[in-house]
Amino acid sequence: MSSNLPGIPGTLHGRPTRRLETAHCWVEYLTGGGPRILGFGLSGGPNILAETPDKTWDSGYGTFELMGGHRLWFAPESPECSVPDSTTGLEVSPIEGGVRLTGAIQAPTGLRKSIDVVLAADSAALHIRHVIRNEGSRALELAPWPVTQLRLGGTARVALPGHSHGSTPTQLVVMWPYSSWQEKRLSIRDGEISVAAWAGEPFKVGCLNYTGRLTYELDDLRFTKSYDPALAARHADLGCNLEIYVDEGCIELESLAPLTILAPGEEVAWDEDWELARIS
Repeated sequence: MSSNLPGIPGTLHGRPTRRLETAHCWVEYLTGGGPRILGFGLSGGPNILAETPDKTWDSGYGTFELMGGHRLWFAPESPECSVPDSTTGLEVSPIEGGVRLTGAIQAPTGLRKSIDVVLAADSAALHIRHVIRNEGSRALELAPWPVTQLRLGGTARVALPGHSHGSTPTQLVVMWPYSSWQEKRLSIRDGEISVAAWAGEPFKVGCLNYTGRLTYELDDLRFTKSYDPALAARHADLGCNLEIYVDEGCIELESLAPLTILAPGEEVAWDEDWELARIS
């Protein structure tokens, strides 16, 4: 790989990285595999993303290293989501305002994933474009599924439609087999779902997010993730376009694109906007 990569060289838990900075924020990406974003913070401030260098599992295709930060998977979830990607095969290209990270072709599926990261000039904000391209020989039905891991200790919040007397349903909340309605970290009330990021057993909840916006408040910081909710489209996981997962090491904020049938040679893109600000 060329040494002339965008950003300041560094390491995180022994892995080579590069850091892009503005007067407002910084973002750090893995240079030896991925595509992965490993760090994001205010200028001079700490990393708000989780760091999980010791979390691994056997995916059936080799050892998948979670690492923390932000990754691109595809829904519905399957073993092919976690094909190892953290060591080789990354192409890094400068783009206006940021960097493009393009991973290797995934052998089991023929998919190639890329992430464009563009830093705003006037705020602590990122625009992130996720692209999955089918380089294989068969059509696949999937949805881009970006997963952002954040440090424990805060609270995630997502708005629900308010209480009304309409005649058609407006609220969809989905639970996973290992999740309990008695979960103490979960709070569902009129107009909001919140999940407290305490270390504990795995828990996950999903919903149809009408606003395309969710937040995570940690200490004096508020992280906001925004995206197109695509309300009229068909989604995986019983209709979710947003999912929140928490366990002993991190909390994950996950948006889901609509399901699409991706023919050979086609690609699908999914955009997120991130913002980090101090809570006044």
